[in-house]
Amino acid sequence: MGKGSKPLVLLLPAGFICFVLLASCSLNQLAVRTVAGFLAGSGESTVFSGDDDPQLVGDALPFILKTYESLLASDPRNDALALATGRTFVSYAYAFLQAPADQLPEDRVDDQHAMRERAKKLFLRGRDYVLRGLEIRRPGFRSALEKGGAEAALRLVRREDADYLYWTGAAWMAAFSADPFDFAQIVTVPRAIALLQQVQTWDDAYGAGAVHEIFISFYGAAPADLGGSEQKARDNYLRAVELSRGARAGPYIALASTVAVKNQDAAEFRDLLAKALAVDVDASPADRLVNIINQRKASWMLAHVDDYFLEEGGGS
Repeated sequence: MGKGSKPLVLLLPAGFICFVLLASCSLNQLAVRTVAGFLAGSGESTVFSGDDDPQLVGDALPFILKTYESLLASDPRNDALALATGRTFVSYAYAFLQAPADQLPEDRVDDQHAMRERAKKLFLRGRDYVLRGLEIRRPGFRSALEKGGAEAALRLVRREDADYLYWTGAAWMAAFSADPFDFAQIVTVPRAIALLQQVQTWDDAYGAGAVHEIFISFYGAAPADLGGSEQKARDNYLRAVELSRGARAGPYIALASTVAVKNQDAAEFRDLLAKALAVDVDASPADRLVNIINQRKASWMLAHVDDYFLEEGGGS
């Protein structure tokens, strides 16, 4: 061998090792994206949303949430996984923190506050994951939203971004509902509303009335100076029931807990909750879990009707 042969021989193993390492990294990335693609798809979502055992799902979701975060750490540019991570945090916080907190007895006010505060943090965590995915798709979106407002940010998006706008807005509004006295959050609510309104503009029937359902609660509960309107709440209620074909308990509960209570109309309150309880949870398998959770809430509200009205049987 010549004098130049030895370095080549020494380099060959190093080159081979680099090839193996690069191949390994590619395989790991492929594996992460394969698993992430499955988890982020609709199949996984239906497995949970179609279940009839809330406790089983509630026990499983924390592990799923950390799995999402681990996968996202390995594939940080995966916008679909960021969306799936965010929406799962939002769903978990509502179903297994905020909804149960609302049903705690008065002597557990400290526990109720702690659960709502935790729910708020998870709603915002979910929102930020979805915004992360949206930023990957539309660079500059978050900066435009924070500095220029919703109008500037919405110039960067397209109709195919509807899921990202919806879950960002839904998470934002949920955080506000968990702590309506957080004034730092109050001033940002118009941004969330604008994102949801954009989804509605693109597709009024989005999610079989999902945006309308959020707006029932917002317009029904918010004071007039923040955009509250009984008429808008009722209009969104009618549209939500129409689009869901009456297969969701949520719209009935939303109107009962806001407009009926604000008007101190116990008769309408009871009527709406009776309609919520009459929903067939098997009529829409994809909504089975949330309908079961909402019907439990409706039953609790009916059992505590006196907590909502100044006079026993008010409005009846």
